[in-house]
Amino acid sequence: MRDAVGSFVGWPSDLIFPDAETPTRPTHKVGKGISRRIESVASQKEVPDRKLKSAAKDIPTTSGTKSQIMMRLEKMVDEFDIMHGAIRSIDFDEGVFGAAHFEIIAKEDMQQLFEHDELGIAVIHTYIWYMYVTLMRGTELCNRFNFIAASRINATLITKNPTSVKNDLVDRFMAAGDNTTPSLYFLPFNSGNGGHWVLVAMDLSRLIVYYLDSLSGDWSKYPSMKKTVDAAIIKFRSKKNYRNRKDITWVRVQCPQQNNSVDCGFFVLRFMRDIIALNRIDIPKMYFEEYKSYS
Repeated sequence: MRDAVGSFVGWPSDLIFPDAETPTRPTHKVGKGISRRIESVASQKEVPDRKLKSAAKDIPTTSGTKSQIMMRLEKMVDEFDIMHGAIRSIDFDEGVFGAAHFEIIAKEDMQQLFEHDELGIAVIHTYIWYMYVTLMRGTELCNRFNFIAASRINATLITKNPTSVKNDLVDRFMAAGDNTTPSLYFLPFNSGNGGHWVLVAMDLSRLIVYYLDSLSGDWSKYPSMKKTVDAAIIKFRSKKNYRNRKDITWVRVQCPQQNNSVDCGFFVLRFMRDIIALNRIDIPKMYFEEYKSYS
């Protein structure tokens, strides 16, 4: 079967699943992956808003069984030593998380994608790096969107040492400049021990925090997270001698919802990609008209 990938072959009709994303796991449905058009819209010299907006509206829809692209990728990776115990180390630009960072990719990380399992921190971080390199690096988008490492700010660490987590968050804010113009800090937040992923997007200039959760509920499910984020924002503004003109406003965004127990990580990645592709700092409470739902 592997040798037949990419060619036309006969196939038993009883093995054709025209409406299923993955025949062996029919309840799982993945959000659409980043499109080729959006991958290439950002050169390292300029990012025309017109091209970003055009790309954002032109994301292809995938349906049916596992895509040819995924099958080819799975076959390609299977031939590499990474599927036989080897690892890959990816060095991140300092601009990604505000400090030097590297990520180790191993077999289990690739299988999270191929088997449509819950995503771990390594996959979340690597996709962030990918978005930064393909969409943002060398462009004005680096002044509008910032990322916070999920390995430094999560429920498990907050429980162990909330003061240290708060200070790490303040340091991240300080690394990005004065933050007097609107920009967003993306925090993929995990509820702990491989739990649920949500996206917290912070606009420090307007004291607005957007909360995007692919399951029902709001930040009240994670009171320690909200307390830590609020405290970090206040401390940052104090260190910068910015006056707190108003209270911090949290906005629950009515974003697309998952229909299974594994897609939260995929949704968080898609939320970030949507926002960057549209080059939008303000997130509508009812989410973007272009992306009301995902297939």
